[in-house]
Amino acid sequence: MVTAVMDGRTARAERTRRAVVEAHIALLRAGMLKPTGAQVAEQAGVSLRALWVNFSDLDTLMAFTGAEMLRRQDELFVPVPPHLPLAERIDGFCRQRARLLEFIAPYSRAAVVRQHFSEALRAHRRRHIARVTDEVRVLFARELSTLDKDRRARLVYALGVAATWGSWAVLRDELQLGVDEATAVLRQSVAGLLAGVTV
Repeated sequence: MVTAVMDGRTARAERTRRAVVEAHIALLRAGMLKPTGAQVAEQAGVSLRALWVNFSDLDTLMAFTGAEMLRRQDELFVPVPPHLPLAERIDGFCRQRARLLEFIAPYSRAAVVRQHFSEALRAHRRRHIARVTDEVRVLFARELSTLDKDRRARLVYALGVAATWGSWAVLRDELQLGVDEATAVLRQSVAGLLAGVTV
């Protein structure tokens, strides 16, 4: 009987956490960079007490939300075939990066506000960057293989920087470019970085 009660409590707590994270994502997508606990609880349809029982503070909630966004981003990711001609790989890479960056944009904008004070958020950012540089190493392996170790590392970093949130935020939020134009700039940047590499 005690086990059944504990299982019920665990299931309720998990439902509450899911509802709160979904509510948090919805508020971020609505453009709220710093929703309060009360706003998140109201959106989730739970009490403020229930929110704080499951999440010790808003930074903890942001970390849980970040983990969920990483999971969803993984589901959206479709590897670009590395055997394609370079121009097609560049195009496929840039189109996918644009799609994934737009997907995480609401969370990333909010995370920037808090990440200087949260190791968990900085860790999520590092994971995002690592995923992009890993993809670069696989997708452009042919081109990278012609370079010495130092030049290869620099090119991987340069391609990664061009295709991660910081650069995308400049294009979309600071320069106010539309998605298509920002993607074209990203494509030109990636192509330009790879232009001097011969296979």
